[in-house]
Amino acid sequence: MSRKTLTRRQFVAATAMSSTALIAAPYVRGAYAAGKLSIGFWDHWVPGANKASTDLVNEWAAKEKVEVSIDYITSQGNKNLVTIAAEAQAKSGHDILAMPTWWPHANANYIEPVNDIMDSIIKENGAVNDTVKYLGQANGKWLGVPACIGSQIKGPCSRIDLMKKFANIDVQAMYPAGGPPKADNWTLDTFLKAAEACHKGGNPFGIGLGMTSDSVDSAGAFFSAFGADLVNAKGDVTVKNDNVRQALEFYKKLIPLLPPDVAAWDDASNNKWLVSGKGAMIMNPPSAWAVAKRDAPQVAEQCWTHGFPAGPKGRFAPYLPYFWTTWNFSKNKEAAKSLLVHLSKPSSIEKCVVASGGYDLPAFEKLTTLKVWAEEGPPKGTLFHYPNPFNHQKLSIAASPAPPKIAQQIYAQGTLTKMALKYAQGEKMEDVLAWAEGECEGFMRS
Repeated sequence: MSRKTLTRRQFVAATAMSSTALIAAPYVRGAYAAGKLSIGFWDHWVPGANKASTDLVNEWAAKEKVEVSIDYITSQGNKNLVTIAAEAQAKSGHDILAMPTWWPHANANYIEPVNDIMDSIIKENGAVNDTVKYLGQANGKWLGVPACIGSQIKGPCSRIDLMKKFANIDVQAMYPAGGPPKADNWTLDTFLKAAEACHKGGNPFGIGLGMTSDSVDSAGAFFSAFGADLVNAKGDVTVKNDNVRQALEFYKKLIPLLPPDVAAWDDASNNKWLVSGKGAMIMNPPSAWAVAKRDAPQVAEQCWTHGFPAGPKGRFAPYLPYFWTTWNFSKNKEAAKSLLVHLSKPSSIEKCVVASGGYDLPAFEKLTTLKVWAEEGPPKGTLFHYPNPFNHQKLSIAASPAPPKIAQQIYAQGTLTKMALKYAQGEKMEDVLAWAEGECEGFMRS
């Protein structure tokens, strides 16, 4: 349902895709063009999505006379992450391997830079957002090509009817299909009032506070809205500041309005909450809506995906990109890069997005208005604002802007959600901050 990188299913989503490339002269039709290329892509949960990527790879392979093999690696049980670690240690494996969020940085010493192809890809497709740069670059080198497959935003998915009934909020008017947001009033204060109203109405918001990706991602967006960074970009611990205190006060108000077991939720829990009809809102990519469309159509037709509420420091949304990487010990780097160029063509990207029902998100600014998001339904237009077409919110990842190797540990350990729970359950503010400070200092030493 959601997946991604270091996190949840996303992060538990494995990789296996294919290769395709037939563009830049330096990469096409050389002695390498004959030969073999092995690809490990994330195993998509959407039926038919893997076939679309296979077709793209085979199209390229036939043109370039390359023998390809594709493994679709599941993220269930973190098999994709285990595969990444095993190949890095063995210095042997796939020529192209899909890696979620933090993992290119974690394996930077073993990855072939792709600056030579990223320049042309960005020139054609447009710039990438700051989170893609933060996760995909190290010391000025691109560690991978942003992959649309598996990449996602975990925005609010609200029940149109329940938000109107209990909170007097028309989410379709606030985020109209086909037009820019009219959401100036969609703030954290409004969000809390709506959460209270839906709680009283018997249909609480479903926002987890566990240690898996969905919970951590939501916490990251809320903390960012207050400017509540635990570690800054320079690597300084900044836990004990008023912005962090404000974020914890927000959660202390929110948590009593959520289902009582949210501290134990995993990445499937919020999906089930929405599909069951109990929830007025969850934070998720369109996977929960897609399952509702199949299993509870009366719920799906009342779902609307839209932007995050704004806080004192702005409007943020969890964004979890995947990357296609090539090991520096790969035996066919040139063919790998040629395929990555092909997979990054606008026409290739659109085929993958359509095959996923609009779930997969391109990282490039020129590719946020594909027809699929305007046409998907029911209700038609429910995904229009999912790709953030008007740059209404900043796409971010929890624990940034800390240096990625520190942020990854903050993320994996669920430090943000643990802080929120500790304070909401009665621990003193300064004790919670001291605990988090110690955790972050420990991450720097490890």
